[in-house]
Amino acid sequence: MATYVLRRILLFIPTLLGITVLVFAVMAITPGGVGKAVVNMQGEMNPQERKQLEDYLNRRYGLDKPIYVQYLRWLNRVSPIGVSYDEKGQSQGFGIKWPDLGTSFIKQRPVIDLIGEMLPITLLLNLLALPLVYTIAIGTGIYASHFRGKAFDTISGFVLLALWCLPTIWVGIMLIYFFANDDMLHWFPTGDLHDITATTMPFMPAATEQGFQRGWLLDYFWHLVLPLVCLTYGGFAYLSKLTRSAMLENSSSDFVRTARAKGVAARDVLFRHTFRNSLLPLITVAAHILPSLLGGSIIVESIFQINGMGRLMIEAAFLKDYEIIMSVTLVASVLVLVSYLIADLGYAIADPRVSYE
Repeated sequence: MATYVLRRILLFIPTLLGITVLVFAVMAITPGGVGKAVVNMQGEMNPQERKQLEDYLNRRYGLDKPIYVQYLRWLNRVSPIGVSYDEKGQSQGFGIKWPDLGTSFIKQRPVIDLIGEMLPITLLLNLLALPLVYTIAIGTGIYASHFRGKAFDTISGFVLLALWCLPTIWVGIMLIYFFANDDMLHWFPTGDLHDITATTMPFMPAATEQGFQRGWLLDYFWHLVLPLVCLTYGGFAYLSKLTRSAMLENSSSDFVRTARAKGVAARDVLFRHTFRNSLLPLITVAAHILPSLLGGSIIVESIFQINGMGRLMIEAAFLKDYEIIMSVTLVASVLVLVSYLIADLGYAIADPRVSYE
């Protein structure tokens, strides 16, 4: 298995290189290339600032060089292995170095600092959404397959199909209107991750002289409820139908009929035989769930004003901040490749027939 894992990790290198080529090529063939931000900002900059920005872009990309030279310079800087340079641009030799993701043209801050602040928020949203998606999907899928054709199966099938058809942006707006509007229920906040008074709250919920205080932690999760609903409803609607289909297919298999004929307990037949073999399509789909959740984060974070990677990407796209666009795409690509590796390992573990060779 170690050899299999090593081979899968080594496949990251050509895959990631292909992604970087594609990303840089898209940025380069846009009108003005990666230096277009200079043209857009010249009217708002004094000559000294413009000169500094032009020097930075020439040092980082070599805009007067051929496109392949620009790409190799950028790749060397964002790579953890390559030639390092000091502040004056002097070479420090080849070796392991800290990746240089550049400086945001608009925010005038290192991109790695921006990603360091916002990536944990996006990862938290997705790490909370993923177990919710699978818990609800597996539970409803197993129950619907066990009572095939009954009221729960029929009603849940209709509801899940309806949920799958609803666009995320519309659901987010409706949730805010009905559950965060002062004129409606107003059960949840409209956005952000904390109340403006969160810094004065105790960390945990507590009873005080002024009454019940929900605390910083509960306030944090209270603000996450509506964004998590937006991130999860489409995923568990699809996976629930997939679980039901896989369970029904395996329940009529020879090995399940044999287990029942031998007198194996119904619970063991359901979970040890039928459900275990039904995991294979779920694990296969899991590789695509994380990328879809990351894509959904762009919409959700914009609707609920959450300062995560999705919102950062949207702002960078509107402002044509190419440093952020390329860096966020690179980080998201790494996360997607990691999710594919985890799915491959889970598939091999769940199915002993899968060879590691």
